[in-house]
Amino acid sequence: MTEAKRILVTGGAGFIGSNLALALQRQGHEVMVLDNFSSGDFRNLRAFRGDVVTGDCFAQPAGKFQVIFHQASITDTTVTDQHKMMTNNVEAFRQVLGWAAEWKARVVWASSAAVYGNLPAPSSVDGETKPLNVYGYSKLAMEHLAKSWAKATNLPIVGLRYFNVFGPGEAHKGKFASMIYQLAQQMKAGKRPRIFRQGEQRRDFVWIGDVIAANMAAMAYDGKGLVFNVGSGRSETFNTVVKVLNEVLGTDLPPEYIDNPYDFFQNHTEASIGPTTSELGYRPQASLLDAVKEYKQSEAL
Repeated sequence: MTEAKRILVTGGAGFIGSNLALALQRQGHEVMVLDNFSSGDFRNLRAFRGDVVTGDCFAQPAGKFQVIFHQASITDTTVTDQHKMMTNNVEAFRQVLGWAAEWKARVVWASSAAVYGNLPAPSSVDGETKPLNVYGYSKLAMEHLAKSWAKATNLPIVGLRYFNVFGPGEAHKGKFASMIYQLAQQMKAGKRPRIFRQGEQRRDFVWIGDVIAANMAAMAYDGKGLVFNVGSGRSETFNTVVKVLNEVLGTDLPPEYIDNPYDFFQNHTEASIGPTTSELGYRPQASLLDAVKEYKQSEAL
């Protein structure tokens, strides 16, 4: 039995944050959720029994915590307001790191595969970064900030570069929900799934359960200022996603191929997870087919 800790989850009403808060609650920890509900959803917290504080990361919550899971940020990659993105992501993180220094708390925080931009896959944490938008740049700036704070405070601060996460709790994100969720909704409505021509683009889709496992492992890790990829370690084509969804949903809907309207588009994402496995003991458990089956069984797909 893991020793119960006092844990703060920022962005705890969001997709990953709410799944994390519930998992920590099941382990017996005392969990507080901090969320301003600008993009999170109360329905994600219906089963949560801890304290929920409505606010942002510029107002320190009462109490003292041993661990901070920082999931709060603007995750809409289409936001072009650079001041807004940098303030809400980087400066808010600076505040959270200040709390950690005061409390002597561990920090596990959400970075993103967006730091890689359109560099050739597979992506390695030891390789180059080249973000294409201010969202990706803000996450890279947060990584630099985490390293400097870890060096100054000697606290365990671990960043996780999430790839294409999917699973229960994402429905409220609408058009920013995973491709798997969006295609499933089209197909359940009897529509052909719309994907970019010729459907051979590839993504590293990672099940929410594996992402939560990575966070739990990072909580126990003593590394300072390090980042790790969190993906499945393999990539699947858009055509494969449609095939899997047809199998799980019991449909037989061929793709409708459409032109890609984006000037900048990642044709292939894939995480190199060797260091995540060797350092954190992270081993993704769910294949795409098994994960989609579990998603459907949860009645959230």
